Amino acid sequence: MPVGSSRGWRRPAPHPRGYFAAALASGLALPCAFAPYGVWPLALLAPALLLWLLRGLAPRPAARLGYLFGLGYFGHGVWWIQVSVHQFGLPYYSFSVTVTALLVAYMALFPALVAYALRRLPARDERARVLLLAPPLWVASEWLRGWFLTGFPWISLGYSQLDAPLAGLAPLLGEIGTSFAVMVGAGLLAAAPYGRGVGRLAPLVALALLLFAGHGLGRFDATHETAADLRASLVQGAIPQSLKWEAGQREHAFRLYGELTAPLWRADVVVWPETAIPAFAIEVPEMLEALTGAAREAGTTLLLGVPTGEPWTGGRYYNSVLALGVENGRYDKRHLVPFGEFFPLKSALAGISSLLSIPMSDFSAGALDQPLLRAAGLPVGVSICYEDVYAREVTRALPAAAFLVNVSNDAWFGDTIAPHQHLQIARMRALESGRWLLRATNTGITAVIDHRGRVTARVPQFEPTALSARFAARAGATPYVRFGDWPVLVLGTALLALGIHGGRERRPFA
Repeated sequence: MPVGSSRGWRRPAPHPRGYFAAALASGLALPCAFAPYGVWPLALLAPALLLWLLRGLAPRPAARLGYLFGLGYFGHGVWWIQVSVHQFGLPYYSFSVTVTALLVAYMALFPALVAYALRRLPARDERARVLLLAPPLWVASEWLRGWFLTGFPWISLGYSQLDAPLAGLAPLLGEIGTSFAVMVGAGLLAAAPYGRGVGRLAPLVALALLLFAGHGLGRFDATHETAADLRASLVQGAIPQSLKWEAGQREHAFRLYGELTAPLWRADVVVWPETAIPAFAIEVPEMLEALTGAAREAGTTLLLGVPTGEPWTGGRYYNSVLALGVENGRYDKRHLVPFGEFFPLKSALAGISSLLSIPMSDFSAGALDQPLLRAAGLPVGVSICYEDVYAREVTRALPAAAFLVNVSNDAWFGDTIAPHQHLQIARMRALESGRWLLRATNTGITAVIDHRGRVTARVPQFEPTALSARFAARAGATPYVRFGDWPVLVLGTALLALGIHGGRERRPFA
């Protein structure tokens, strides 16, 4: 049987320019499946088109198509990095655009590797290739992207499904398992043209069953409520990042947050965002003492972001959250942002770090085994900004934590799609863990998210305001919290082995 055929079906000779343009266009369309656009079917259709374009190609031409797909995917999906680099790095478009283009070029390598491996590995036929090989290869690339060089697992496919039927899989298999299901769905769409008659309908029926199963699973809860009608007050100062660290801003920030919080002290928990006070804790003891007294008098706990440590003595310093009031404690951020909070290969990159105007860009990572903070008399799972991109960082606190808190500062990215994507990521963490999540940010999006990943309350971006809303404490562990990514990795390995074995068995007869 000739390469590129299945049961007598033969692909037409490809038109390179048309195929390259289609690969790039499908990649450009894929980010529209994510927030703020929310056209979730594109997460199935765009990869399905890529799989269809790859049929019958040799590995190297396939890798080129995959790379073009990746350029469109990440070029559209993470273009907002240019805003941050331009405003808070070197204010030259030649620099910020180049840095962003290099990052996109690097990230596009992952779809290229998937495409290369998909065409390089043996498979029984084209249906087996898109159904047995494509899903585990794609998820392996997302998994690798999530930790290699500290990881950047942004806009992974599973996030696009939060408002779609496949969201029901997240508490069972996590975001990575939801990505796997998306690629199975894309494979089913790509497999349909290979059949004849009723055979073409079978993959579409299977896709409908997959969506129906995901929807059905979303009706069940793996955790249970232990305390209802708790009240949270989340404060959003909306201080521009360009002004935040200027001299004199600490008094302004303290006064602004104090005024916004004053009518809300009676809440069970009050949350201020990441680095709400732009000064080290040791520099503002009077401010912290006043806040402790106010929270204790109101019978509540304030969680606020503030740097801790003594950098001027050459010691370590941390991006922290303090618990003040009825209960006290401290959490230090564990997973830092490279080039934003620390410089990898610092000695080699010292020249670059001195050129960038990023305040406090040499934090130390907090210990892995920190005790949980407490608020409202309950243990809390706290994450700081970028940490919630990593499911494993959030699930460290579970199942002990009764609810989750994320403090962030997305002012780095201005009025772009990034804060919307970040909120979507936070929603996935709540859904995976079966816990409510309170999210307080400097400029937005400040929101309360329930245990099914639904936003129950939020406030407008870029406005100094506060949000008062009800939430609930929950106990128990979802299957994903119990087993992590291992079930998906094992399933993917098994499918990959099955597909390759079938290809080797078939090869002598091809």
